[in-house]
Amino acid sequence: MTALLLDETIEKYEQDLRELLMAFFPGEKFCYEEKPEAGLFLWGKAGGLTLFRRETGEETGTGAEAENRAETGTGTGAEGRLIPAGSRSLCLTGQRREDKSLIKTALYSLLAELTGESLPWGTLTGIRPVKLAEMLLAEGNTAKEAEALLQERYLTSREKASLAVEIAERERRLLAGFPYRKGFSLYVGIPFCPTTCLYCSFTSYPISKWRDRAWEYLEDLALELQQVRRMQETEGSLLYGKPLQTIYVGGGTPTSLDEAQLRKLLSEITGTFDLSGLREFTVEAGRPDSITEGKLAALREFSVDRISINPQTMNQKTLDLIGRRHTVEDVKEAFAAARAAGFDNINMDMIVGLPKEDLEDVAHTLSEIRVLGPDSLTVHALAVKRAARLNTEGNAWAHLARAGKAEAAEMTALSEQTAEALGLKPYYLYRQKNMAGNQENVGYAAEGKENLYNILMMEELHTVVGCGAGASTKAVVENEDPGLYGGNAFRVERFENIKNVAEYLPRIQELLEKKEKFLKKA
Repeated sequence: MTALLLDETIEKYEQDLRELLMAFFPGEKFCYEEKPEAGLFLWGKAGGLTLFRRETGEETGTGAEAENRAETGTGTGAEGRLIPAGSRSLCLTGQRREDKSLIKTALYSLLAELTGESLPWGTLTGIRPVKLAEMLLAEGNTAKEAEALLQERYLTSREKASLAVEIAERERRLLAGFPYRKGFSLYVGIPFCPTTCLYCSFTSYPISKWRDRAWEYLEDLALELQQVRRMQETEGSLLYGKPLQTIYVGGGTPTSLDEAQLRKLLSEITGTFDLSGLREFTVEAGRPDSITEGKLAALREFSVDRISINPQTMNQKTLDLIGRRHTVEDVKEAFAAARAAGFDNINMDMIVGLPKEDLEDVAHTLSEIRVLGPDSLTVHALAVKRAARLNTEGNAWAHLARAGKAEAAEMTALSEQTAEALGLKPYYLYRQKNMAGNQENVGYAAEGKENLYNILMMEELHTVVGCGAGASTKAVVENEDPGLYGGNAFRVERFENIKNVAEYLPRIQELLEKKEKFLKKA
């Protein structure tokens, strides 16, 4: 456990400090007062940061005594002592962005000295590092200059800086000539799955318990879709006159619906909107045990042009452990059926860092995927979220070995090599908290098979309207006076749908009223 004691000048950066500590110490817990179980103690104030580590078996003193130790550099206290592990002075500027960078760099250097380790992404803890690379390119820097600046300013490794810049350049080329600012995307959430995976934190419910009420869910979802269509025709709305450019149906697992329900969903989407400006239509068919020939035929009939079949691993022992009730052979059969149905843009997801998997297990998964030859491959580094069973039932799963930083890096490198061997190039990237080995999630795709929705949504380039339980709407709004928003030409406003399906159903009218107000004022 780490004790964080921060004065009001530093406290506003608490989240950034905590996330950086979490990157060095995955699974670490935090408190905001001195406790005997705290192994690290960070004292921060305007003038600097001081880090202490506990001497084994001794208790810390009071917060006041710790502050005195931080200021004097002594290690003794009335009830024990903390051993100084380093300090860094700070000369803050009063500008939030600059001060955040100074504080994070100071803490990073302290933690690197304490652990003898570095992080591949340096001080970066945000979701979208590619945005920084894009900003550097937009300022007129060459690719090499942008890479050097990422390493200098944020202490990223050369490999990660190069990856971020490569993806930023590819995104630029993919979006060149595409008037995405004039349109919007639609996300449709189906919060049902065959089972809930051990690591999953998404809003999802076992379809076996919701099969009958899924019809009710689809009726309410249709009301949301109709509202979005009305907003396209309502003067003053954020969506007024904007064409629908991409559709992404996710979850959960949309294909956990039965065939009749899936047809109802697709009919509502295609019957509600003008699709003349649509660039792509994606449906996650992620779980192979949810795929049938009839469902594949329905997807084709309604012009879905990209699907995902997601094994996550091709090791049966891991599938059984994480709660996926299908076999490796099921994955292969589902993929073959999708090819036979005419799908020529199939994505596969996999996760590195799954419990009890080592480099050999990941190599096996990659070799099996390479034989199948998907059109895109999305490689996720395991990120254990607060709501996942792997976290909420931590005592039950604490014994499961997970990949360390070095092994996770090897797994990531091997997946990159496999993608390259398949002719797939990285085209989008994002990061999450508590990622295995401080790595990232990367989407690789064959030329012409990239998913525009993933880029537009992740880089927050235009409005994405989310429909369904747990869906989020991100409204990208042009600033009339960028000076009021730190010089940014656009800002992002968010609206969150009700997450719990049992609440979403009876409160749909309340949700529609609030969402309409949001879409009119954003």
